[in-house]
Amino acid sequence: MTIADIDGIETRYNVMGSGSPLLMFSPGGFNATLDTWTTLGIYAKIKPLEHLQTRHTCIVFDRRETGQSGGRIERVGWHDYVAQGKGLLEHLNIKQAHLMGGCMGCCPVIAFATAYPEMVLSMTLYWPVGGAKYRINSHLRFAQHLTYVHQNGLEQVVTLVNEEHKPFGADPRGGPWASVIGRDAEFARAYVRQDHDQYKLIVSSIARTLFDRDTVPGAEPEDLLRLNIPTLIVPGQDASHATSAAWYLKECLPQAEIWDRPVASQNETDTNARLLGFLDSTRKPGTKTI
Repeated sequence: MTIADIDGIETRYNVMGSGSPLLMFSPGGFNATLDTWTTLGIYAKIKPLEHLQTRHTCIVFDRRETGQSGGRIERVGWHDYVAQGKGLLEHLNIKQAHLMGGCMGCCPVIAFATAYPEMVLSMTLYWPVGGAKYRINSHLRFAQHLTYVHQNGLEQVVTLVNEEHKPFGADPRGGPWASVIGRDAEFARAYVRQDHDQYKLIVSSIARTLFDRDTVPGAEPEDLLRLNIPTLIVPGQDASHATSAAWYLKECLPQAEIWDRPVASQNETDTNARLLGFLDSTRKPGTKTI
């Protein structure tokens, strides 16, 4: 594992395999570490990283505020997650890459594509998050943290995180900076010293702007409709990955295809054959490999 400074934020990343570059925005909601590509739910079952790295240079990383990556107390939006991914490509001197997102990682992928379409060779969107239940539950998570701060203060947040060692995704009370608090004592001290009321305004604004719709957040439909980037969408089917969210993306992305395979039938062999086949179909003559 390697650490890079991306816009003042430490970013843990790993590069595996060889071939055309594939930047992978991790699944796992607010625990989007590079490890989730091999340990979390459907990804542990289908083992995409194991197969994709046989033909591609897979770039995986801990999203800011998760795992061993750092963070900054600010109003975090999708554009900030895009900046981390773009900065990592620039750090590696990569001008164009395929993008893949899992779960909540699909949101920064579509945000990246709308902001920097010239850098994106293709998009693979696996189990995009979305749906009314997802929005409601996401807002609830932030509300639980705000309630804990209001009742107990920021010092108790730090105490809780250091006792429980759980990220925001596992225990909402610790808040979106829980992972950074747990690994960086200096950050934790600065966290406690900040103004409580200003902090609560920042947290409230993050919840409202990240999860602002009952389908896939991350990019406006008008911007998606203008994209001409080959895209493969694989739907999920649960409270966080509404099937309707995947079909919304299919409707909005002009060059999208959807692999309408039931979740129970998304096995290792067939799924990776579909992923690799799609990436092969989007390869352009002269594409740089690593």
